[in-house]
Amino acid sequence: MTLERRHVGKRLSELVINRASGTIYLAGQVASDPKADITGQVRQVLVQIDALLAEAGSDKSHILSATIYLPDMNDFPALNAVWETWVVAGATPARATVQAHLAAPEYKVEIQVVAAVAAA
Repeated sequence: MTLERRHVGKRLSELVINRASGTIYLAGQVASDPKADITGQVRQVLVQIDALLAEAGSDKSHILSATIYLPDMNDFPALNAVWETWVVAGATPARATVQAHLAAPEYKVEIQVVAAVAAA
């Protein structure tokens, strides 16, 4: 099995590509500017997901599943408003949204994605 780990840190890799299965795994992504409101944080996270998927040779139309963590379920409608403008119509992934405490209280959303490598 050929695994590629990118942006490797002490605790996690931001991106792992399993070339044998053609699967991409992203670490949970949080906003780079946690002072933003929920809408701004979701937008930031989706930009990061787009960049990591592009680095792996894929894009959001190849997302297989997404797990979204929200500390406050009152933010669910705002999350969905941004998500629905970003996700590819007809290529929506399997998705779960759960309430959870995040690593720091200023984070309003964390999104973890599994995707397929785009066909060459």
